Amino acid sequence: MHIHILGICGTFMGGIAAIARKSGHTVTGCDQDVYPPMSTQLESQGIQLIPGYSPEQIQLQPDIFVIGNVVTRGNPLMEEILNRNLPYISGPQWLSENILRNRWVLAVAGTHGKTTTSSMLAWILEYAGLNPGFLIGGIPENFGISARIGDSSPFFVIEADEYDTAFFDKRSKFVHYHPRTAILNNLEFDHADIFTDLSAIERQFHHFVRIVPNNGLIVANGTDQNLKRVLQQGCWTPVETFGTENSWHAKLQDNHAIDIYCHDALQGQLQWDLLGEHNRMNALAALIAARHAGVPVMVAIEALAQFKNVKRRMEKRGAINDVTIYDDFAHHPTAIQTTINGLRAHAGKERIIAVLEPRSNTMKMGVWKDFLADSLREADHVFCFTRDAQWAKAALMPLAEKADCFDDMNQLVQAICAIARPGDHILIMSNGGFGGIHEKILSALKK
Repeated sequence: MHIHILGICGTFMGGIAAIARKSGHTVTGCDQDVYPPMSTQLESQGIQLIPGYSPEQIQLQPDIFVIGNVVTRGNPLMEEILNRNLPYISGPQWLSENILRNRWVLAVAGTHGKTTTSSMLAWILEYAGLNPGFLIGGIPENFGISARIGDSSPFFVIEADEYDTAFFDKRSKFVHYHPRTAILNNLEFDHADIFTDLSAIERQFHHFVRIVPNNGLIVANGTDQNLKRVLQQGCWTPVETFGTENSWHAKLQDNHAIDIYCHDALQGQLQWDLLGEHNRMNALAALIAARHAGVPVMVAIEALAQFKNVKRRMEKRGAINDVTIYDDFAHHPTAIQTTINGLRAHAGKERIIAVLEPRSNTMKMGVWKDFLADSLREADHVFCFTRDAQWAKAALMPLAEKADCFDDMNQLVQAICAIARPGDHILIMSNGGFGGIHEKILSALKK
């Protein structure tokens, strides 16, 4: 089969391209911005990339066009596909019909922690010798790639996103995946560009719950009231919870080791370097899901001890003159606060300089303006890049002189470097590239 992917350079669609190519399909694709590292990664696998969405691409005559959710009506190639009544399909549906059918799918859903938990779960299965396939919205450092077919294994781990599927299918992506094992990490309001309120997201999560078979397992955060409300709408699958004393839970010891319990029974002790309560919760979810796939708890704990995290999740980008630069994907107030708290546990009384780009659609719309300042309070100083989020200037006023806002990238970098001193931890948070600010700060600190 020859497939032509529109929007191929996103992490998800690029992962589909790599899996399709490995499965023996001919794969070509296009995107508005075709540049490294995704372009070189795909081209190295024999995938032809075409910049832009010219309608002439129909002359490639693929068997089907696979449409990413970045594509909208008015896209010139999409309009030509529609005008000629050519076959097309969404990425999630193509994946479901061609890759996931007859696989044991382990799907990780939730507002936060999907990428890290999916990476942990895939690594546990890999460590246990189960050679899983996976498609993850980041690059797990244990693998160095975001997707693989794992065709010798029945298991496939997928990051199950609640964002809509395509312009012609407004259901959440995860309803296409038909998991046997489903993790519900947490649930908060997000994606204000497509969801009107929390109940609209809960409705999609319940659609997801409805398709998990009764011989499967739902692994749910027992502390999350929104998830409890979703499950109360109807659940036909066994549920195991984590995060409470009467379920799976973790206790942090003085030596930073983690004792893992199921109810009051100690299951083992985990020694690792990851920071924060959120990562302990992620680990519990991954461990329970892997156990459902047949991995003994102690093997899962051994695997987690060797887990190296995911790129852009509290990733250390460098240190100059004892000033350490971190990169993190946090872009929601809960994730921002959790990330800063995790770094605080590591940094102690050393200064944390938080640098935020409000880049997600929900952030740009100002939905979180009443929560942003509180999410950043634990930082010693806050810088915010406000070029596309002018509302943040007023939102951060409660932090007074502790917060500075800049519309100009060069001025922002200069201001950060002007206050940086040995021992500082500069935490950069954005769900985009942030204009290469990490390297700009590192270069400026060298001078």
